[in-house]
Amino acid sequence: MKLDHPLLNKLGGLLGAAFVRSWMSTLDYKVAFYDPAIDPAQPGCQGQKIYVFWHEYILFPIHLRGHCNLAMLLSRHRDAEILSHAAYHLGFDFVRGSTNRGGVAAIRELLRKSRKMHLAITPDGPRGPRRRLAPGAIFLASRLQLPLVAIGYGYDRPWRLGSWDRFAIPRPFSRARAVAGPEVHVPPGLDRSGLEHFRRQIERLLNRLTDEAEAWAESGTRKVGQYMLGSRYARPFPQRVADQSFASATTPVEWCPAAVLAGPHRWDRVEQHGSHAGSPRGAARGR
Repeated sequence: MKLDHPLLNKLGGLLGAAFVRSWMSTLDYKVAFYDPAIDPAQPGCQGQKIYVFWHEYILFPIHLRGHCNLAMLLSRHRDAEILSHAAYHLGFDFVRGSTNRGGVAAIRELLRKSRKMHLAITPDGPRGPRRRLAPGAIFLASRLQLPLVAIGYGYDRPWRLGSWDRFAIPRPFSRARAVAGPEVHVPPGLDRSGLEHFRRQIERLLNRLTDEAEAWAESGTRKVGQYMLGSRYARPFPQRVADQSFASATTPVEWCPAAVLAGPHRWDRVEQHGSHAGSPRGAARGR
């Protein structure tokens, strides 16, 4: 029997899903939102969205946001075959293909699923370059007129594979953090230069959010406005009212990068504030 036999791939997906559940369930998850309503697990989440995050952190959302009406784009490469079966068992629908190379069928399927489902895309997959955003997600957002939501993930000192994306394997019982940006509305009918402009801006935003999440995970600090994150829920973290210095040191907005604060349509302000690439780490007390 060949190693890529369909039966072996299905069995591998089932075992992979069980492994992801057991391994990832040991982590300490927290999230900081620009707007909690972008979370597909929240009752207040309105309308379909396109979520983008880097390929190296795909285990994070696959574990926590199954059964949330999400369809994920996965490549047709052999190494994504088992992942697609694992994603299915974890509660994701999926589309096989690419938005870049010969992906006409995949784009059509994404168009169809977007009528009733959110879309999730790793815009640097399936082969990189690492953390470089391909234009497919921008094209879809412009074509479908669905908002883009960039989410940065980070683990505390994860193990890294030797793959093109330096795939992150979190250490058991370590910290896992997410920083979610606001909805970004891409104008319809963009030409090539317009697509490239928004591609650069979303890439910059996603990298800033990821840097922030990684630094937060490594520091072990708390953020004002942080949420406890679990499978299909996110709850505000209880604050110690008596600790006035902690409670008033910053607001949930201050940790957002300049690109987030610019808002969904003010990309001219993003360019002007390019020097503010480093975002505040927010108030910190304990873990």
